[in-house]
Amino acid sequence: MPRQNTPPSDYPEIVLQQIKQLGLNIAIARKRRGESQAQWAMRLGVSQPTMARIERGDPSVAMASYVMCIWLVNPRSSLAELIAPQHDHSALEKEIARVRSKRSPDKQANLYSASAKEAPPDAGPPGQAGSAISPLKKMSSTQTGPGFSSIHPGIAALLNKSHPNEP
Repeated sequence: MPRQNTPPSDYPEIVLQQIKQLGLNIAIARKRRGESQAQWAMRLGVSQPTMARIERGDPSVAMASYVMCIWLVNPRSSLAELIAPQHDHSALEKEIARVRSKRSPDKQANLYSASAKEAPPDAGPPGQAGSAISPLKKMSSTQTGPGFSSIHPGIAALLNKSHPNEP
């Protein structure tokens, strides 16, 4: 078996604590269902000692075994949703900063002056706070297509300070 890149002892303490908590939660779920470690081990396709290691929160157990336990507890949950691109606000903020920095000062000035002319009817006269449409809001509402489809919901969430899947 190939050597692991990072030994579990080198993981950040918070990561180890979360894995331990995950193991405890798995043990609680199994016990609440009145099932034995051997029963769950058989369902998972692992040995009973491996099931015991999962419940202790051993970070060297294969991730797939933990994911299978999560699925046994809640088949409708989506682990991948936890780190879906539209929820990665840090990366989205960097993408917005990158887009801003790529614009030349002339283009930025033109975009700001054009957006001030297109103020919504209830926004008041141009030049007052809140009267212009943000260039990024304008960009997020007008630009679509393959280049924007992967980041569009997340950018919209950042601009609107809301969750992209909320109504």
